[in-house]
Amino acid sequence: MEKTTIALQLKEKIKNHTAIVAVVGLGYVGLPFAVEKAKVGFRVLGIEQNPVRAEQINNGENYISDVKDEDLNEVVNNGKFQAVTNFERVSEADVIVICVPTPLTKNLTPNLSYIESVTAEIANHLRPGQLVTLESTTYPGTTDEVMLPILEQVSGLEEGKDFFLAYSPERVDPGNKRYTTRNTNKVVGASHPVSLEVATLFYRQTILHVVPVSSAKAAELVKVFENTFRAVNIALVNELTILCDCMNLNVWEVLDAANTKPFGIMPFYPGPGVGGHCIPLDPHYLEWKAKEFNFNTHFIALAGEVNRKMPQFVREKTWRVLNQKGIAPSRANILVMGVAYKKDLGDWRESPSVEVIELLLKDGVEVIYHDPYVTNLSVGGFDLASVELTDRTIESADLVLISTDHTEIDYVNLIDKAQIILDTRGVTRHLDCNQAKVVLL
Repeated sequence: MEKTTIALQLKEKIKNHTAIVAVVGLGYVGLPFAVEKAKVGFRVLGIEQNPVRAEQINNGENYISDVKDEDLNEVVNNGKFQAVTNFERVSEADVIVICVPTPLTKNLTPNLSYIESVTAEIANHLRPGQLVTLESTTYPGTTDEVMLPILEQVSGLEEGKDFFLAYSPERVDPGNKRYTTRNTNKVVGASHPVSLEVATLFYRQTILHVVPVSSAKAAELVKVFENTFRAVNIALVNELTILCDCMNLNVWEVLDAANTKPFGIMPFYPGPGVGGHCIPLDPHYLEWKAKEFNFNTHFIALAGEVNRKMPQFVREKTWRVLNQKGIAPSRANILVMGVAYKKDLGDWRESPSVEVIELLLKDGVEVIYHDPYVTNLSVGGFDLASVELTDRTIESADLVLISTDHTEIDYVNLIDKAQIILDTRGVTRHLDCNQAKVVLL
């Protein structure tokens, strides 16, 4: 079959939404993506190797806050969305979208084991006329240098002629009510022009604005740059926070005043560190790749170093506040407010709040926590459960540490009942309350 005919047939299926879409990995990226595709009529096959999650999907049970319960139930009940735990049905799909984790090793080098294993599984079932796209954040070159050889060598097929390959980085911002999968601009890159054409058409079916770029490598760099930009700027304000602490200045006052300038500045704020699946990890992918070219990314390395030190800074400031009250940290009782990496979410991956708790536990501090979104937590060999936030709980703590600024917390009452508060998020700074009780980071 001519390559133009294969591409035309796939494009026609995509345009009339008769294409079957397989989504590998039904987490924070994959599940919202799968539901969006099923909502417009595509038949979606979710490949989720966690059997508990797969069963939840097939029962219409939602576990991702960015997905509406009614949307998931609708596409499951009408037969448009089904989850399986293996790759045996991959050959049924016309489009295969990979949304698997890309963690780092202990040495801060890329761990592509999930991408590699999934690609090998797909290659075993690859047939002519399929589009494969990768959405996982990774270093520039992964799609062409890691995935493409596996797909071609195992399947015996040729990319751009028999099948199509592209990279389109996820831009999920968990908890963001304004920008969702549908209305967040989507970058797509492929190193073969026909692959780019097919992939761009596919993403345009459910995303309002698609931005094609010249290659998969360019699209991969777009993603890591976006998160590196944030990491560097957060590191800047975190370092400013430590300097202001040395100079006995209020960093929040400085930042609030600086951000009144109507041009030439962008608001970034300090905190106990950085967390989640992007900012603590992704810049190191670019840092690692740069060494292949004998190039040292000094800004990226320094930003990571500064951000990783913030939990230790919070621990040291906690000690100082306790010592000023005449309480030895090893005999202190601390209530930590929030363990999620971001407000109004239940995700505590790479959360700096968890690292702060672990440091305090090692000091012998008695730590309890309250988080309306995270009911249980394992940290430093301890199993903790979120406590009920009663007046008695607040009053009995020697110090309340605000580590995650969930919006549903009554911070005025918290300040009223607490003995003293260390606020690492600046959430209390504009409240009409007894500010003498509050120590800002």
